Amino acid sequence: MLTTLNAILPVILVIAAGHVVARSGLISGDQWRGIERLAYYLLFPAVLFEKIAYIDFSALPALPIGATLLASIVTLSALVLGLRPIFERVWSINGPRFTSIFQGSLRWNAFVALAIADSLIGDEGVALIALAMVVMIPVLNILSVLVLSRYANAEPPTLQRILKDLATNPFILSILAGLFANMLGIEFPGFVDDALFILASAALPVGILCVGAGLDLAALRRPGPALTSGTFIRLTLMPVIGAGFALLFGVTGAALTAIIIALSVPSASNSYLMAKLMGGDAKLMAEILTLQTLAATVTIPLAIYLFAAV
Repeated sequence: MLTTLNAILPVILVIAAGHVVARSGLISGDQWRGIERLAYYLLFPAVLFEKIAYIDFSALPALPIGATLLASIVTLSALVLGLRPIFERVWSINGPRFTSIFQGSLRWNAFVALAIADSLIGDEGVALIALAMVVMIPVLNILSVLVLSRYANAEPPTLQRILKDLATNPFILSILAGLFANMLGIEFPGFVDDALFILASAALPVGILCVGAGLDLAALRRPGPALTSGTFIRLTLMPVIGAGFALLFGVTGAALTAIIIALSVPSASNSYLMAKLMGGDAKLMAEILTLQTLAATVTIPLAIYLFAAV
């Protein structure tokens, strides 16, 4: 438990630093949005490409990890969708608000997961989270688009639009490029590796600062059932479900720790943007992201301690 806390506390402090800097006005909101775009389109793709291009997949339990993550996503998706009538009947949660609960329950902040895995497990942890991203990012993007299209009163996207969004996602593109380089055994010149290393080194601190900058503590003054349920499902049920499937598929050691990290971190910050663009409840999404980030400082180390024995 102490080892886990020591690994997570630096991440929490950097998140707090990002929040303080943002509230101080030292960096404006527009500037933060530019920094977020830099991390999203350049820095994190560099991390993914660098790690995946050199991953020895034969040394990782890729199939059990993939099966565990997919089974967890499908199970929780079915559970949340099954609860939709209850949310509506008991708490009058409408379609747009439900989509924010769904996104908050299923999606994950890869920035935070990478930072924690790097601190707790090292390079192997980053490689394992990169592998998790190969599995989770395409699936979760498709599910989120479908749920928003069905329940948020947005114009249903065409198959062509969905494929275009996936084909232009910088994470997916960098993952595919890394897989291509890995399969062909491409060896890059030293200066290219050095450039990738510099970019990758900047990704985690910049990304975590952006998480802190995006926190809106004022939104938590009057928490309701939509906010608390979206947080509870993500931070408690998802790790439990993931641990069960990991046991079923025989995932242990560092791979198990990486899975628990991936399934315990708060939802993705770009969930807010997707909610805003597709007719979801963007305000509720921002509230869920904030509460999850604060609560995760307790639930992540607890989940790792209970299920991964670190």
